[in-house]
Amino acid sequence: MSLCGSWLYSCSQKNDSLRHAAEIFDSLYISSIENRTGPAKILHAEPLFIDLIRDLGARKGEKEWNVGVALTDNLGFDAINTLIEYEFAPIDRLGLEIELPFTFYTPQKGIQRDSIPSHQLESIKLAAQWTFLVSEKKQTSMAVGYIHEFLIPGFRHLRGPAINGHVFNPFLVAARRWGSNWHTLIYTGPHIERPHGHSLHFRYDVNSNIHYMVPGSRNFIGVEFNKSWQRSDFDMTIRPQMRLGISENIMIGIVGGIPVRRENQRMSMFTRLIWEPGHRGNR
Repeated sequence: MSLCGSWLYSCSQKNDSLRHAAEIFDSLYISSIENRTGPAKILHAEPLFIDLIRDLGARKGEKEWNVGVALTDNLGFDAINTLIEYEFAPIDRLGLEIELPFTFYTPQKGIQRDSIPSHQLESIKLAAQWTFLVSEKKQTSMAVGYIHEFLIPGFRHLRGPAINGHVFNPFLVAARRWGSNWHTLIYTGPHIERPHGHSLHFRYDVNSNIHYMVPGSRNFIGVEFNKSWQRSDFDMTIRPQMRLGISENIMIGIVGGIPVRRENQRMSMFTRLIWEPGHRGNR
């Protein structure tokens, strides 16, 4: 009996030692990210589907390329969405971004190609984000931003005007890290679309997220809840996701899409390749 007790005590001591070592390793990693040259910055997990313009508390010289591919199963046709995105920080705490999202459509069996939307460059997106609060004590960051989209007509209609309308999208971001590994974030704001010759389309989006970041790394698992209200209509898509580091400055994100109500859209899958070129500003 005493031998069994000694063995359990020894295992307990080893587990405590391993846990303590992991906490130290995680603290050192977080410190290596946050204590680089520049103003205060909190390490937050950034959602993969509705991503940020730049890290919260961005430091001058940071930059990032993204390439994304999504497959969405709609009623009557499948949509393949691709994007190319470049974001950078010209000064501390200010992130800027340009994005080119393309969409290609394939009809499902029995559906005529003429009845589905035209392939197109959806828009030219220009965006800015300013982090106005970084609280090291509360492990919290907040930012405001604005996205402007110049809507582009489909490839079938390129003989018309080059710009088919505008989208106005101001937003607010609030993020907090709980301890070393748990992260929450809310991204919210109105989405106002004004196609040429048509009335305004207004919806309000609230995107809430929770992630668990693997100790000592930027890998995480988590989930996004993308919610939108348009008049009396409410839609929500649940997006489980994971991010894996391939090398020091290359990561890949994988996102599933599960609509709560399958009115027009069914299951979807999205993959994002993230490349952060090395630079002196954040080393």
